[in-house]
Amino acid sequence: MQLQKRLGAIVSATDVRTAAKEQVESLGGKFVMVEDDETQDAETSGGYAKEMSEEFKLKQANLISETLSTQDIAICTALIPGKKAPLLITKEQVNSMKPGSIIIDLASESGGNCECSAAGETNNINGVTVVGVKNITSTISQDASSLFSKNVLNFLDLLIDSETKELSIDWEDEIVKGILVTKNKEITNEEFI
Repeated sequence: MQLQKRLGAIVSATDVRTAAKEQVESLGGKFVMVEDDETQDAETSGGYAKEMSEEFKLKQANLISETLSTQDIAICTALIPGKKAPLLITKEQVNSMKPGSIIIDLASESGGNCECSAAGETNNINGVTVVGVKNITSTISQDASSLFSKNVLNFLDLLIDSETKELSIDWEDEIVKGILVTKNKEITNEEFI
């Protein structure tokens, strides 16, 4: 998968919305989802996930348990507007993870998606680090700008000869091939054919 190759990771994601499934798979990730009739209508008109039935939550918890035990990092972001954050990861599930694993709970201020998280605190549960991130939005703009600018710089370095400082494109480079749409008046990227 392209995502695994570029990021050096095997990425899995879960959500109740089928639109999220398409987005994850389009990036090369594995989507983990309970697929039944209830998931067909799991999104509000505003794009948020709807609260699911208790039966669905039980199926989802079982699937998450199986998946979490094989993951190194879990990032939780589930929120329902105006309600307490849904509990997605129990203490038992945290204990099933390998020592050294990390859980980042971005919903900790609203009650948390992980039973072991607390807003603004980092806890160690049997070797698993559980981070209850507080006010994440105030901390990401600088890092996001820095990461984006580094990506742009690395891309430009790929296109410019380091000695002559002249444009020098390696048309066989994996990254160049991946972003190239046309060359010599022909479409080169299969995504656009």
